[in-house]
Amino acid sequence: MHNLNNLDINILAKELELISQEKPMELILPCLFSELGSDALRNILEKINNIHFLQHIIIGLDKANKNEFEFAKKYFSILNTSHSILWNDGPRLKKLQNELNEAELARVEDGKGKNVWYCIGYAIARNSAEAVAFHDCDIKTYDENILIKLFYPLLNDSMGYSFSKGYYPRYAENKFNGRVTRLLVTPLIKSLIKLFGNNDYLEFIDSFRYPLAGEYALKKNLLRDLRIPSDWGLEIGILSELQRNYSSKLCCQVDLADHYDHKHQDLSENDKSKGLSRMTIDITKAFLRKMATQGYIFTEESFRTLKATYFRKALEYIDIYKDDAKINGLSLDINLEEKTVELFAENIISAGKSFLSQPMEKPFIPSWQRIEYAFPGFIKKLRQAVTEDND
Repeated sequence: MHNLNNLDINILAKELELISQEKPMELILPCLFSELGSDALRNILEKINNIHFLQHIIIGLDKANKNEFEFAKKYFSILNTSHSILWNDGPRLKKLQNELNEAELARVEDGKGKNVWYCIGYAIARNSAEAVAFHDCDIKTYDENILIKLFYPLLNDSMGYSFSKGYYPRYAENKFNGRVTRLLVTPLIKSLIKLFGNNDYLEFIDSFRYPLAGEYALKKNLLRDLRIPSDWGLEIGILSELQRNYSSKLCCQVDLADHYDHKHQDLSENDKSKGLSRMTIDITKAFLRKMATQGYIFTEESFRTLKATYFRKALEYIDIYKDDAKINGLSLDINLEEKTVELFAENIISAGKSFLSQPMEKPFIPSWQRIEYAFPGFIKKLRQAVTEDND
């Protein structure tokens, strides 16, 4: 869905306010304590206060001690909308996590995926929202249009979508951004198709204008069955689940902004556990896992072939980006682009080695439906823990 006519967005907002009386909407904000106080988050909260169709906001707070959690409660108190903070590092949620660990369920490392998963569980426990939207807390160019455009296709009866995902051009300060999508995801998909042939899953992911966008919304009936990765493969993992379980006719893409920027990760060439290195390895593994479930076989030799195919394809895309930058008056550092591709190519091999060496890895956090079967009443305990933390 394109932004073609500069429609007064307040018209859609007013309509959503009417819709919200029968179909409540909630927002999930996963964040790190270190993001509190940033100009980006301060602007996001100010803009959210201009929105009157949200019933509740769920904030997943990571990396916070007791004093920092108390600070966070005061910090988010500026919100006009009712809200709850999940203190993921607090004793109550840690106790619940230990119960899952002892049962060998959801034994995953801390990270955005785990944060989002607990927020989804809390949304299910509240059992109030008809639709839930998600976005990060580091968007520098945030405005109200994002939530309006994410929710509207899901809740307008004439449309009938169950999932909406945002897209936008990735440039700022006179240069292209979005390195992982441009230089990894797109050429990697093309390379996998070249090696293994046409594939519905790969074509589905490739159909998204910006598959790594962290701005999306789902109807409530999609939440219980959702199995998501705990790592940086979160966005690709969610798309994979949608492709597995639902018709593509239920999915839509919405043009959220003419200009978008957020906090950028370092390449982290010397430490593959951080930054874009970690991100690209996790995303590559997400693709490999999905392909393996469809019967494709990977070996050390196939990963070497994949790396070579990817490298050639990525360099071809750099030529396209160079021309695109020139015609739009943007700068593009060809040396840095090729250096980035070289790192990503190495990371494809690293992802392959990790994939082959851990055949018993559990890449997904279980769905909340499974948790409910394994631990009847667990979701109620989650809601109670969050309520007590917020009192």
